Amino acid sequence: MTKDFYSQSILPYAGIIIKICRAYTDTEEDFQDYYQEVCLQIWNSRNSFREESKWSTWIYRISLNVCMSLLRKSKKKQVRASDYIEVQNVPDEEKAFQDESLKLLYKTIRQLSELDRAIILLYLEEKSYKEIAAIIGTTSNNIGVRITRIKKQLKNLLDGKIY
Repeated sequence: MTKDFYSQSILPYAGIIIKICRAYTDTEEDFQDYYQEVCLQIWNSRNSFREESKWSTWIYRISLNVCMSLLRKSKKKQVRASDYIEVQNVPDEEKAFQDESLKLLYKTIRQLSELDRAIILLYLEEKSYKEIAAIIGTTSNNIGVRITRIKKQLKNLLDGKIY
């Protein structure tokens, strides 16, 4: 991966990648691995971007797909390769696991299913139902129903209720 590509095509969207990777990892080490894998996949897939959506939408989709795939692999105890690129200049990377209220929120979000996690992350990014539906591959109505259910589930989890 060239530094120019990273600086121009990935770094401006690092916030998206960081938030998604945080929602699928528990440790700084796993976060680094996931972040690197997402960047590597963006690099490997760059020529398949068809410009049918915004670059940021494409980044979301790749990030979510990579994180969900890595999560499934880790559940199966498979090894993942992640030392292909050196992470540099990632904004607020050191702060990613320090804020206690954010830790609690991400810990709670990690209790959701993979798809619900993806949906709520996009919702928290203030994406419209239409944008979320395009990224996830479903309808806006379905997203609306799911978000209502996810909010209720998160409230119950945060309140200490068993869901």
